[in-house]
Formats: sequence, structure tokens, C-alpha cells
Amino acid sequence: MRAPSRWVPSIILGLLIFRPARAAEPFPEARLEDARAIRERALQDDVAYELLRSLTTEVGPRSAGSPGDARAVSWALAHMRALGFKNVHAESVTVSHWIRGDAHAEITAPWPQRLLPVALGGSGATPAEGLEAEVVPITSLAELATTPAAAVQGKIVFFTQRMQVTHDGSGYGTAVAVRGGGALESSRLGAVAVVIRSIGTDRNRLAHTGGMRIADSVRTIPALALSNPDADLLENELAAGQPVRMRMRNTSAWGDSARSANVIAEAPGGARAAEVILLGAHLDSWDLGTGAEDDGAGVATVIAAAHLIAGARPGPARTVRVVLYANEEHGGQGSRNYVNRHGAEIPRHVMAMESDLGAFQVLGVASRVPLDRLPVARAMASLLAPWGAQFLGNEAGGGSDVGPLGELGVPLLDVRTDAAPYFDLHHTANDTFDKVDPALLRQNVAAYATLAYLAAQYPGDFGRAPKPKRAR
Repeated sequence: MRAPSRWVPSIILGLLIFRPARAAEPFPEARLEDARAIRERALQDDVAYELLRSLTTEVGPRSAGSPGDARAVSWALAHMRALGFKNVHAESVTVSHWIRGDAHAEITAPWPQRLLPVALGGSGATPAEGLEAEVVPITSLAELATTPAAAVQGKIVFFTQRMQVTHDGSGYGTAVAVRGGGALESSRLGAVAVVIRSIGTDRNRLAHTGGMRIADSVRTIPALALSNPDADLLENELAAGQPVRMRMRNTSAWGDSARSANVIAEAPGGARAAEVILLGAHLDSWDLGTGAEDDGAGVATVIAAAHLIAGARPGPARTVRVVLYANEEHGGQGSRNYVNRHGAEIPRHVMAMESDLGAFQVLGVASRVPLDRLPVARAMASLLAPWGAQFLGNEAGGGSDVGPLGELGVPLLDVRTDAAPYFDLHHTANDTFDKVDPALLRQNVAAYATLAYLAAQYPGDFGRAPKPKRAR
């Protein structure tokens, strides 16, 4: 038997010799340095800010099917061609066209007060002379579902649910169901109209619009949004315990379907040019403001990010494609059109990202990739760590326009930004260019450019995205 002083070092030496090799890093250091250089250039680049200034000034509001929508398509084609993109073109999309008209509302009893409403997208019109009815408060769709029809028949349903301020946008997801389904479900029970507390978090006397669902089998009733201060006023009158009556008049109407377009441009790839990294945003906006944060900032971000990648050396191995979608706000026809038109290409879409939460502080990155590609996603996200951004897991959703690609297996990256200030402006007349912080817009461009460049250069295969978890 050997003495311990001799065989213990031998064992240690053996362990060192047979230790498993460390996993290779997902990216060569040279590629990481290239991506860092793009990140730093983006933080000094104001292409996005000037694009956004131009879009909000020269085009302004661009609701689907409107003259502004058509101007936006022409604007996007001209500016992306001027920036040197290739394969710049418009792909025609048929969009629904809702006309806002004029909305008026006032409390008539017990204490008369004028209100400042806006119609929800898709709202029906009142009779020409308007309508007047008693107001019945309902908190949520769940409460409405347990309310007897007799309690709301012939009345104006007032949805009182408040949106909570959150940094991850979850407050919106909780509250927005009332906007989408409140009028439809109230109409089924015989209500004559609906008003909702705005799905927004500000204290301005500016109501937030947004789309609502309709059904051919259910009468479309007038549906108005009230600002938080006006909703407080209405609640205070209801709290007195006396019947509260409201008079309203609204002239919204549906126009004929109209033609719009998805606008597409590319920064061509090199060795793997047939594979696509998609950067998406929606070109349309609501009509109250100039669509600066929603989603002009997203449009400017993805164009500027792709422009930086196109000018990088070395250039992208994969093609970076910008898609500016039609009518995200009120129908999603642009997203469906893209999937239908490009179905044969979907297997060659390697990664997709969407910018549709304004240009606010970048908090982190989420992915949806196969589990064995999580180290790659983490390595990509680590380049945003100097801002305090974190990797936020593997449940990326992609957003309204890009999400359907994820459902088809396209890997996704979400740049998660601070949603709290966004929902003060969202869908209001206050969504204007002056609200955009140029430094934060540059940071968003830097995030998208860095991540998309790394995705374009990744030497491996990202595989197909796992299916999202479904709530039970």
C-alpha cells in the first residue's frame, strides 16, 4: 500500500487530467467586440430621432385606412430607400376602416357635469339626437357575467376597473379585457351604451382610446372612454347613492375596407443571406396624437438599428429584414398578411424581434429559444448589462405583430422596457414627439442593433421556438 502522501496528489492530478472540457463560448470574442462597437455607435447616433421627428411632423396620425395611413406608407418607402436599404417595397394589405366622428357626454343627474370622452375604436353611433339613460357601475367582465340582465337592460354600463401602474406592463394585460369585450358583453344583456375608465395610468383629463371587439350577431352599441379624472367624478356622483343619469352623442361609423401595406426593407446578408432576422414595428397609429411612442418610436428604432447593421464591418451573415406592419391597432391584418404571404419562408426566419412599447429605459431581454440555446440568448443579453439590463427568462411573446411567427416556431427575443411611463401616453392626444427622450431612443436602437447583429452573426442554428405555455 502506497503512503497517502504519494497517492493523494496522483488522484488530484488524475481529476485535473480528466476534468470535462469547458463548454465553448457561443460567440468568438471578435464578434462580441463587433457587437459592442455597434452598441456604442448607436448610443451616439440620432438617425432614429430624426426619422421620428419627420414621421410625426410630416405624416402625424395614421389610423388604418385614413389619408395619414397612405402618407405613412409613402414616407416609409422613401426614407428606407434614402438610407440605402435593399428590396424596399410595399405589400398590399386590406384593412378595416373605422371613422371616429364626434363624441360628447355629460352627467345630467343628480348634479350636471360635462365630461370629455373619446370613442373606443369600433364604437357604434348613438341616434342622431343622442341617448340618455341611467348609469350602472360594473367593475369587470367577471362581475358583468354574474349580473342579471334586468340590472343593465336599457342602461349605460360604466366599467370602473382601474389599471395599475407596473414596470412590466402586466397592469395593462389585466385591465384591457374590459376595453376589448365590455361593450360586446353589455350589449348581449341589453345595455344601450358603455363608458369605461380609460385603460391608462395618467391623471390628465385626456381619455385613452383603443380597439374593442364586435360581432355580427350582436348590436354594436356606443362605447366611450373617460379619463381617470372624469371617471373619478362619475364614481363620486354614484357614491352619493342617488340615481345617476348620463346623456351622450356619438357619430362613429365604419367606412368601406381600404388598402394599406406592410412596408419591407432589407440589409442583405453574406454567407447565410437566405436566412432572415426580422425586426418589426407597426406603422399605423391611433388618431388622437401623432403616434410618437406608439409606435413611431418602434418604427424609428428598427429602421435605425438595421441601418447600423447594414453599415457594420463585417456585415451581417444573415439578412436583416425590417417589417413595418399595417393596422396593428385595429385588426392585425398586416401581421396575418405577412404570415400568409411569406409562409414558405418561415422556416428560414431565424429570429424575430418587435418594438412596440415606446422608447423607455431598457430593463432586460427575454427569449423564446430551445433550452439548449439558452446560453446563446444569455450571452447576447449580457451585452446590455452595462445599463443594468438583465436576462429575463425564456417566455418571450414577441408582441402583436411578431408573436404569430413565434407560434410557428420562429425564435424570439423581447427587449423589455419600462412600461410605467408608456401607459400614461398610450392611445391619447398626449402621444406626441416632445415626449420622446432622445437618449432613451438611442438606447433602444442600441439594444435592437446589438441583439440583431449577434443573431445575424451566430455561427450555429437557433432551432425552433418551444410552444408558449398556456394558462389553464
